[in-house]
Amino acid sequence: MTSLVSLVQALGIAYASGINLYATVTILGLASRMGWIGPLPGGLSAVSHPVVIGIAAVLYVFEFVATLIPGVASAWETFHSLVRPPAAAALAAMTVWHGEAFIILAAALLGGGLGVVTHTTKLGLRYAIDSSPEPLTNGASNIAELGLVAGVSLFVWNHPWVTLTLALVVLVVLVLMVRLIWRALCQVFSGKWMPGPGLLQGARCSAASPPPARERIDD
Repeated sequence: MTSLVSLVQALGIAYASGINLYATVTILGLASRMGWIGPLPGGLSAVSHPVVIGIAAVLYVFEFVATLIPGVASAWETFHSLVRPPAAAALAAMTVWHGEAFIILAAALLGGGLGVVTHTTKLGLRYAIDSSPEPLTNGASNIAELGLVAGVSLFVWNHPWVTLTLALVVLVVLVLMVRLIWRALCQVFSGKWMPGPGLLQGARCSAASPPPARERIDD
């Protein structure tokens, strides 16, 4: 049972890492050093080292600023397709590092797969948001993302099953939302989008024009 709980906790960390790796490492490290959580299991305790926290924090600030810029945000997220899933697998394996070998392998495989799903979902959402040439939606997305990552990273230790279940529900909702957004954008860009029937109204005249006068025919 303890191994299974550790595996669930590892998947929670992989989930958060797939969304934002640098925020996850920073939050875990700071929370561990302040005594909010911990001690962190396995090799995951390495994230509480000051050097690791400092590097992760600087990278997170750089990422937050970069993702406020339309175009740069999409490029940044695309590049991190090569970073987040492997890191999610590594952190998941480190979480259960002192467990049995099959638990470590399962954590790496499942953690990497979950990291791919969460990152891909975020990537699709970021592409959709980035189509709007203003930083407000990007900033709101960054704040919401930070809240989700912090919640999962902190609560998965005391309430692993509930936290992972709620996180997966949020993931399903996000996948459906991204799908709907992209379907709408495809219709708009292809010129197939039409307003709803309630928006279709006939032309209105400002004033009723008088009927044309009949021409008199002289006898």
